Amino acid sequence: MNSTTEDATHGIGAPMELPTMNSTTEDATEHGSMELPFHMRLKSVELSRMRELTGTQPMETAWEQCWQEGITPWDVQGVTPVVAQLLRANQLRDGKALVPGCGSGYDVVAMGSPTRSVIGLDISPTALHQAHQLAHNSPHAAQFVEFQNADFFSFSPPFKFDLVFDYTFFCAIDPSLRPRWAHKMADLLAVDGELITLMFPLDDHEGGPPFAVSMDAYEKVLSPCGFRLVSCNSEIPSLNNRTGLEKLGRWERAVPKLDDSEVTNGGL
Repeated sequence: MNSTTEDATHGIGAPMELPTMNSTTEDATEHGSMELPFHMRLKSVELSRMRELTGTQPMETAWEQCWQEGITPWDVQGVTPVVAQLLRANQLRDGKALVPGCGSGYDVVAMGSPTRSVIGLDISPTALHQAHQLAHNSPHAAQFVEFQNADFFSFSPPFKFDLVFDYTFFCAIDPSLRPRWAHKMADLLAVDGELITLMFPLDDHEGGPPFAVSMDAYEKVLSPCGFRLVSCNSEIPSLNNRTGLEKLGRWERAVPKLDDSEVTNGGL
């Protein structure tokens, strides 16, 4: 890691490569491709257990159990590569920022600065315990970050955010909740605020979590809530087993969102 990277991320280490399941050529051929989709490259035992928990328990207890058991294949154990890139290039907005589903808090701590206060939100106390430890060990950033144990959909701060960063959160929630996700993003952001979505996994696998995502899936729920896509970039740094499965979308909330009655399919 060079000194520029250390300065940008407060010295937090680069992420580890995520575990993958051992797949033979025969396994790959059976599924029609030598390049298996992301959900099949996770350790099968972790994927099965995660889906068992999220399919049989309320979300707040399911994700907490995942963290307690160490079943966290989404956790890159370091700063997300594209976040580090944006910080080095000074391409993140200042002001108040939010990272929903922040997990162990690497991106939150990296983003915190004298000009940017960041709240990391997670439903798992175990994840936030790790996040607090990370912040404690990063004194240059700790004073600019805060972690809250709360449900994203009921989170109601007394102010609006200038920036929200979403990664592995949209794909973790059931697709039926995506309209509510977009509606809540509109509630949380200032009218001229920015939503950054690191869209992942961009494939068409069945089931989840993680649930498959697409550019259309984001536009379908964000456009009715007043969001405009400013840029979409697939040429971004990724972990090896996520290369080609991610795009960085940057959205602005330029117009008022629709009323609750106009947001359909979300069970609001």
